[in-house]
Amino acid sequence: MVTLEQCRRTLGPGVVFFCERFHAAPGQHTALWGPSGCGKSTMLNLISGLLRPDSGKIAVDGIEIQGLSEGKLDQFRGERLGFIFQTFNLLTPFSALQNVMLGMRFSDTVPSSQWKPRATELLKRVGLGQRLHSKPGTMSVGEQQRVAIARALANKQRLIVADEPTGSLDPKNAAAVMNLLLEMCAEQEVTLLMVTHERRLAERLPNIFECTGLVTSEEAA
Repeated sequence: MVTLEQCRRTLGPGVVFFCERFHAAPGQHTALWGPSGCGKSTMLNLISGLLRPDSGKIAVDGIEIQGLSEGKLDQFRGERLGFIFQTFNLLTPFSALQNVMLGMRFSDTVPSSQWKPRATELLKRVGLGQRLHSKPGTMSVGEQQRVAIARALANKQRLIVADEPTGSLDPKNAAAVMNLLLEMCAEQEVTLLMVTHERRLAERLPNIFECTGLVTSEEAA
């Protein structure tokens, strides 16, 4: 599902991200683990096409993305990737239902006639059936992250990328959100890549990839 080979990206003077090889099979759940500054988020951004490598290959769902145009990258992300961020990135003027539906406009995987029914179904599944028309500002942080999970799965994506998805939550909400995320990714049979600096969270996933991708230019040579 996801493969990086000899992937290199210069981030600043003397600092390079380098990954010799990484592979995640379809449906596999993998934690990208390591301390702050080790290259976890850089690796996730490369896989998502938000950063381009200077060299090497990145293949996602059979597509080599490093040479795609910006338009093709946008289409690729809309159809194949779901994003979950630490800070939720919900649109505050819109309701939970509208936030999930808005993301569905960027893909043809779900017919427009099914946007509202699917968004409603997903929000009910994450326990927000009574909050469909609530705006993010009236919701708890745990509820907002549940909306983000529903939004990430809305387009029937093959890959979910989650960058510290519990980082803004208290321990109780963090545990609940992790349980929900793992359960729903298993139900939907999607591949999950989750960045975390917490070993205990990484160990919730069956696979752990220890990120050591940030090196000096000399080490990457």
